[in-house]
Amino acid sequence: MCADLWSFALSTYARPGCEAACLRLQKHGADVCLLLCGAWLEQRAVAVTNERLQALKQLARPWQTQVIEPLRRVRTQWRGMAQQDEDLAGLRERVKALELDAERQLLTRLEALAQTWPAGDAIDQRLWLEGLTPEDAANLDHDALQQLRVVATST
Repeated sequence: MCADLWSFALSTYARPGCEAACLRLQKHGADVCLLLCGAWLEQRAVAVTNERLQALKQLARPWQTQVIEPLRRVRTQWRGMAQQDEDLAGLRERVKALELDAERQLLTRLEALAQTWPAGDAIDQRLWLEGLTPEDAANLDHDALQQLRVVATST
């Protein structure tokens, strides 16, 4: 088990099936950083409360909308043009690196918030992923949510 959230996120995301599941959920409005944080909290058996769920969401939302999403939009918009323009491809890779750095910062902030929550207290820690996934995403792609849980528990 990875002690810190960043190491857990890297290890989990690299496992077969995780990236596809996360991107499917992201397409329906889920925040992948929150999902990975939820999987990490589930693995640590941290008890779920509405206050904790809301605290994580309130911390993540502004960073996601004001920092990560604009970088992702630029990177995505440049995808086609960058295939034809080597200079733009280099810039796109730099934007991609900034996006990853921004995600790492968010994961660091989420971990700092959750660090004081005792591990091993949960009766049913499986509620983290459901609580951090927008209802539409969970309803539309329950299989992706379960795939993420399976992958994360095998990390």
